[in-house]
Amino acid sequence: MSDDAAAVGESTDEDDNAAPTGYAPDDADEDDDVSEVATADLIDRIVDTDSSLAAEATELESRIDSLAEDVETKDAEIDDLTDKLSRARADFKNYKKRMKKQQEEMKARATEDLVGELIDVRDNLVRALDQDADADIRPGVESTLEAFDRALEDENVAFISPDPGEDVDPERHEVMQRVDSDQPAGTIADLYQQGYEMADKILRPARVTVSSDE
Repeated sequence: MSDDAAAVGESTDEDDNAAPTGYAPDDADEDDDVSEVATADLIDRIVDTDSSLAAEATELESRIDSLAEDVETKDAEIDDLTDKLSRARADFKNYKKRMKKQQEEMKARATEDLVGELIDVRDNLVRALDQDADADIRPGVESTLEAFDRALEDENVAFISPDPGEDVDPERHEVMQRVDSDQPAGTIADLYQQGYEMADKILRPARVTVSSDE
């Protein structure tokens, strides 16, 4: 056999085994089908994902709107409370001013009342001194003293007048000296001068003598 014949024979065998022109193997068809299914599934997943994200976005927007409304409400409440606090402070400041003014007025009236009573006492003393030198002015002086005592009592002034034999109270009694006395040793022997107290405050302690220990 010639070389050309052999070549033709070989070519014939290879052509018999070759696939027809325009024909794709079965594996290629399957790959195309899988690719199409994967693409469709991916598209469906993207669509589903987009829908889920859209729903979440809508929910977030709704929550943001709700929170914004809550913030507006709270801001309004804060403004209202701030306004009320400011008015309360102003009212309290005005109240303090009114109370201070009332106290000053009460103090002024109390002073006026006391001065009015003292004026009466002074008038009585002037009348007593206007009497004749040989006139007995004792009744007038006693009457004036009573009026003066009433004026002090009206101002809640009390007398500190301990009796002989009482124990000495350092806060209410001022010891002038120690003397011989029939009273127990260390007790008040005699009242030298009355003391005065007002609203539990000692204006002046009573001055006393105290019985000696000897």
